[in-house]
Amino acid sequence: MWCVVQVRQGEEESVRRQCQEKLSSDLVKNCYVFYYEEKKHIRGEWVIQEKPLFPGYVFMVTDEADRLSDELVRIKGRTKLLETADKAVPLSDSEVEFLKTFGGKEQTIEMSEGVIERSKVKIYSGPLVGKERYICKIDRHKRRAFLELPMLGERRRVQVGLEIVSKT
Repeated sequence: MWCVVQVRQGEEESVRRQCQEKLSSDLVKNCYVFYYEEKKHIRGEWVIQEKPLFPGYVFMVTDEADRLSDELVRIKGRTKLLETADKAVPLSDSEVEFLKTFGGKEQTIEMSEGVIERSKVKIYSGPLVGKERYICKIDRHKRRAFLELPMLGERRRVQVGLEIVSKT
């Protein structure tokens, strides 16, 4: 099952590395931090930067959530397994499948490109192809799309890179 660990924002990668190094592989099968690419205009050049898709969260694959909760004490930094009624809240199969296909092998959502035709967004390249229904807002100036994704039983708002090349 996939569990979500809450960490301090900015420490996602550090916690991911520590978990891979300090926790046994029979406890944590894999550990992920999902990123998205964003274009920034820095000193006259367009640069692609990676930023956490879910700031403050690390995703772990485990069969023993209770033991994982106990073992997280060995990790430096503030970590907390997301739980309700002292029981870990795993991601649903559909949420896991969505994250795997959306993030790809590298767990990075690359820049997408699209157009706006008659006030409707059409994506023609990148991971947002076919996922236009999740877009709730676009910031063309900053080249971002804001998505509302169903995660952990609620709708989570995240941002990803989106280049709108034309508007008609």
